[in-house]
Order: sequence, then C-alpha cells, then structure tokens
Amino acid sequence: MDALTPNPALYNVPFRAERFNGIPYRRLGSTGLRVSNVGLGTWKIGLPETGDGSRVGEAEAFAIFDRALELGVTFWDTANRYNFGSGNSERVIGRWLKANAAHRRDIVLATKLFGGMDGTTPNHSGLSRANILDSIDASLERLQTDRIDVLYFHAFDPETPVEESLAAVEDVVRAGKVRYFAVSNFTPDQLRLYREKAAAMSVRCAAAAVQNQFDLLNGEAPDKAGALAYAAENGLSFVAWSPLARGLLTGRYLDAERVGPGDRLYDEGEWRIDDATAGKLRRLAALAREWDMELAQLAMAYMLTLPGMGPVIPSSTSVRQLEANAAAGRIELDAVQRDRVRDALADAPAGQSEGDSR
Repeated sequence: MDALTPNPALYNVPFRAERFNGIPYRRLGSTGLRVSNVGLGTWKIGLPETGDGSRVGEAEAFAIFDRALELGVTFWDTANRYNFGSGNSERVIGRWLKANAAHRRDIVLATKLFGGMDGTTPNHSGLSRANILDSIDASLERLQTDRIDVLYFHAFDPETPVEESLAAVEDVVRAGKVRYFAVSNFTPDQLRLYREKAAAMSVRCAAAAVQNQFDLLNGEAPDKAGALAYAAENGLSFVAWSPLARGLLTGRYLDAERVGPGDRLYDEGEWRIDDATAGKLRRLAALAREWDMELAQLAMAYMLTLPGMGPVIPSSTSVRQLEANAAAGRIELDAVQRDRVRDALADAPAGQSEGDSR
C-alpha cells in the first residue's frame, strides 16, 4: 500500500494516546517523550556461545522482543559494555531492528557509554569528547540504526570537564544521532552540577533522567542516596536499575529449599538472607497473594507510584517473565493498598517509600 492510498486500519487512530497495546506511558522527565511504564532491561541478552556471560541468546531474544512489542513494552535499555564489554547486547538488538525496520519508530531505544569499550587505551573510556563521539558511532553500527533515542552517561567522570562532555552531547543531538540525554549512577551533587552547567549551555544537553539502583527492600544505593528526591523536585525521571533486588523480589528466595549452589544468595551451604529482609519479603508476598498478583508485580506497581519514579526496566530471560513484568505496568494500586505496602516495609531505609501517586 503506497503513501497515497488510504489505510482503513488507521481511520480510528486517536488524536493522541496515553497507552500502547495496553501499557500506560509516562513522560521521560520534563520532555515530551513518552515511555512505557515497564521497559525491558537487556543486560542478560547477548551471544552466550561466544562466552560473553549472557544468559539469553539471539533466538530467545527475538521471541522476547517480538512479544514486548505486542505487549507495548517498547522502552528498551542496553549499554555498550554489557556482556564483558563485548557489545553483544547491542548487536542482538541491532539484528532485530534490521529484521523489523518498520517498527523502529515504535521502540524507544536507550544505551550507555563511559566504561572501556572497543579498545584498551586511556582514550577508550571516560566522557571525553573523543570517547563520546567514537562510542556513539560504534553503538549505532552495532544497533544498526541511525539514532539513539536516549543516551546515558553510564557514570560520572571526575577527570573530564563537564562542559566538554555536554558540548559533545549538544553536537550529537544537533546532528540527529541522539535525541534525548540522561545520566546513570550519579549522586545528587553530580546531578546538580550537570543541571547548572546545562542551563548555561543549551536545552539540548539537559538530562531528562537518571538511572540509579533502587528497590523496595534496600532503597537507593547508600552512596547515591537522595537522587530520587532530587529527580522528583527537578523534573527528572528516576529510572531504577535492579528494581527486583537482584531477584529477591521475584519470590524465588521465599523458600530456602529452592535456593542452592549457583544462586547469588547461597554461600557455603547457607541461605544468605537476613531475618529483617526475609520478613519484608514474606509480608509483601502475603499482600501479593491477597491481591492475586505476583510479588514482582506488586513491587514494580508500587514503585511506579513513587514521586519522581520513571519507568522500571526489569530484565526478562523468557517470554513468560516478560509477560508477567508487563502486567505490572497495568496495575493501579489504590490508597489503601499503598498504605499496606508501606506498612509491610515499615523498617525499610528511610525515604524509600515516601509519597503516593504522582
């Protein structure tokens, strides 16, 4: 069907939409870009046969990507350094994008740069202009696309002038290689510094989001504490990595008999979860059963109500896990349910469960 032929399937397209394939979308920071409530983390996706440490190969990944699109999970998060710096997570995504070129605009694709990649000289890492420009070009080649929708700086670089890094962001945004800019693993002071420098330069290099560690059991990483509050106060989206506490909030660790050698929380024949954490897990799991949802779904649904919280980006190693994660994005907890979750987390770190809906 050529461009001049009306497409009956589009007759009833709404003037604008807040959902896609059933998943609610939310703004990324103060920008006009909308992202799915639940995204897809891809750090486990790569080419296991090469020894890159990934868990999901290309065929399985393609099935996950296909289903993600069907479910409206279109915010995909990767990094150039995933899988032992192989770039294979980007490569697998790139192969899917090439095979599904008509759906490129449906996907909001995020990747990161900073750590050593594509070489081992001192200029193959950091946030120098040289490394930023070279890393973006290399990522675009692996991803087989002409632009990165959201580019993250994977960490703060104390050795490079902030103005140099942000000027490079201005240039790649102006060139159309990058559409939105964000940062990762930043402290509130570092966020403040970047915001001040960007305000003196241009809107092209203003960060829309910060991706930091956060989960209901532990809150923020201690050395980054306060970033969520900063995001809420300054119009950034806080994108939580490891929202399921490295698997704790999947429910797998509720039964010690299911934990054994090879599990990250099993050490020298003992189950390594303290009593306080186990208590929180049991209380949350009881609520999830009462409300007919999975523990992971309850955890993510509650996180999505926190002020400043952007999308959550759990990884998926199977279509079944992806479907369960996507369902969390459609759950709306009422005030009573939010109160009961807070009660279940009563002895959690201060500040991690402040507020209700946005």
